[in-house]
Amino acid sequence: MTGSAVRGQRTGWWQDAVIYQVYPRSFADGNGDGVGDLAGLLERLPYIASLGVDGIWMTPFQPSPQVDQGYDVSDYCGVDPLFGTMEQFDGLLEAAHALGLRVLLDVVPNHCSSEHPLFQAAVAAGPGSPERAMFHFETGNDAGAPPNNWQSVFGGRAWSRANPGSETDQEWYLHLFSPEQPDWNWRNPAVGDYFEAVLRFWFDKGVDGLRIDVAHALFKADGLPDAAGTDAVVDGLRSNPQVSDQEDVHEVYRRWRRLAETYTPERILVGEVNLAPDRAARYTRQDEMHQAFAYAFVKLGWDAAAWAAVGTELEAARRAHGAPPTWALENHDVPRSVTRFGGGERGIRRARAGLLAILGLPGGAYIYQGQELNLPDVEVPLHARADPMWARGGVSRDGARVPLPWTTAPGNAYGFSAGTAAPWLPTPPAWGSLSVEAHRKDPDSTLHLVTDALRLRGQLLEKEIFAPGDACEWRVGEHGLLLCARGQQFLLAVSMGDEPVPLLDGTVLLASSPLTPEGLLPPDGAAWILVDRP
Repeated sequence: MTGSAVRGQRTGWWQDAVIYQVYPRSFADGNGDGVGDLAGLLERLPYIASLGVDGIWMTPFQPSPQVDQGYDVSDYCGVDPLFGTMEQFDGLLEAAHALGLRVLLDVVPNHCSSEHPLFQAAVAAGPGSPERAMFHFETGNDAGAPPNNWQSVFGGRAWSRANPGSETDQEWYLHLFSPEQPDWNWRNPAVGDYFEAVLRFWFDKGVDGLRIDVAHALFKADGLPDAAGTDAVVDGLRSNPQVSDQEDVHEVYRRWRRLAETYTPERILVGEVNLAPDRAARYTRQDEMHQAFAYAFVKLGWDAAAWAAVGTELEAARRAHGAPPTWALENHDVPRSVTRFGGGERGIRRARAGLLAILGLPGGAYIYQGQELNLPDVEVPLHARADPMWARGGVSRDGARVPLPWTTAPGNAYGFSAGTAAPWLPTPPAWGSLSVEAHRKDPDSTLHLVTDALRLRGQLLEKEIFAPGDACEWRVGEHGLLLCARGQQFLLAVSMGDEPVPLLDGTVLLASSPLTPEGLLPPDGAAWILVDRP
């Protein structure tokens, strides 16, 4: 019996699932236009299945003007022609399920596109109309001033005029991101009804779950008061508590959980909840979402004390609210871990160790496409950058979104595309050395480390050495040795200092780097250890 079968029988499958995040426009291009699409993903699904993951999470492919690479949605229940057709999505879903892969999609409930028909109708309807009540339209405080001092994540103020230059329409609309992404007004019950229909549409199709974008920011403080300061909103909106973690938001997820539980098998809800661990864990109470990303890990550097401190906080949150953490070191919005951990060969060793570490922790884990290839962040030329954060705020996420290299030969953007069109973001000259083909040929590659780790993870779950709800005891030993004791028989060790360190008594099951001849764990290495018990 496989580890997946055991997980499906013992508990909710999501509690220890490993999910592979697909950024479709950068994964594989099936029609040759330089942009990744559903056809390319369908062709490469066997590769994802070969890793041993439990499913995929797809970032938005719904109709969109693509101002924010799909997070400005104009139709929540369609497929953008840039990526393919609904028939292709249906075929992709069927093929994924046939391979044993569950499929999670993004839903973006905080904001939509300014080209969404409901927003277009609101602008046309004018002040005081029920159409405008679906969004945050407000009159400015005085002549020429927006309603409050809130700032956008992408830079500049969070308000734009509905009809610039109009003498009769003096209202502004709220957009916590770009002006092309107006925020929904979740205090209007019609918005909740609209999104329940969206969830039903995808659940009825057989989608296994939804990842909820900016899940903590749907509700804004009553009266829309000024923020304490006027600096740009950063750090997951936490710098402006008026737009983050309002208590009303929890009833939305209780409603969605009740809906998810009416399906067989149960559909799951995964939150992008960029809050401190004790606050984020409240979103995964038994009647709310199934998972919320442990975002504190995405921001960590290579420091044993910091990892232990955050791990201890997450363990306390698990004990308080029940749901195990959901681990990730990378996603499409942050610099890749190879670069974040120092770059070069040392960054690669650390990224390998970090990836092995999160796969050994209790709970679910997410791998971002290319993480299994040690891809670094890329310095995309200024003229080629497409991220609206770069245009408005001077920060670019494009470096983590460069198309995947599949082949060692440079043709067709290292195998990314079926045609000759230039990829939507340029690929670096030596990209092929990091390709899937190169990793497959190297038995010591990170790709092989990931498949070995996932195979072993399944075996440990089957033998009940691993359980999703295992407690984790974190501590830091001598010379920067990070230790996490999981359950009764397993120990994770990560060497974060500058010299080799001895390991405790036990059997090393897997290591990210070879041990020294003396049996020591080298710097920037990680090991899974089966602890010897009397």
